[in-house]
Amino acid sequence: MRAIGLIGGLSWESTVIYYQVINQRVRERLGGSHSADSLIWSVDYTTVEDLIFDGRWDEVSTLLTGAGGKLEDLGAEVLLICSNTFSRVSDDVARAVSVPVLHIADAVSAEVRARGMRKVGLLGTRFTMEQPFYRDRLAAHGFDVVVPRREQRELVHQVIFDELVRGVIREPSRDVYARIVADLADDGAEGVILGCTEIELLIGDKDTAIPVLPSARLHAEAAADFALAD
Repeated sequence: MRAIGLIGGLSWESTVIYYQVINQRVRERLGGSHSADSLIWSVDYTTVEDLIFDGRWDEVSTLLTGAGGKLEDLGAEVLLICSNTFSRVSDDVARAVSVPVLHIADAVSAEVRARGMRKVGLLGTRFTMEQPFYRDRLAAHGFDVVVPRREQRELVHQVIFDELVRGVIREPSRDVYARIVADLADDGAEGVILGCTEIELLIGDKDTAIPVLPSARLHAEAAADFALAD
């Protein structure tokens, strides 16, 4: 089994999902009381949140690249950035280490292809929904990506930063997200990518008109499968 290194704290609310899902997947695959060989380097979220809102992505890159190097030094044989937004610096981390870095968008795209979907919606932070680093990575896998209208994107973004990364789950916000997903379905989306790892704390298939693609869970499962591969 390869040791998995998690660059977490982005936020820690969803890093918990990664740790749980990875270990569940390993136990399902190996049986008994097996669990994953793993390490977590968790950053202070307020620090990185301030950096991205100030547009200081070079400093984000330095911070997460350093975390990746430390995990590799400690024995990690594969790395994950436990975030969609912060995957913007994934290529920087990959260039700085000698072990594979599994990109969250690739894990999500594999599930989209497996389900035969040709057009999907995307929910996430404003950075993820509007900047090309994530949408272009998805589109390279051969399917169309649609995002909510501008005012809806602002609502999605606000709920993430004002509520979800702080562990606040509100029923009115769940209803807002469900309505936005319904609009994406009306625009032809066959499923919706929960492109912020905290969103799956708020909504799931039972809340939406079309299937959801939970990015944290899919990324974590891909990591466990990679760690167990021959």
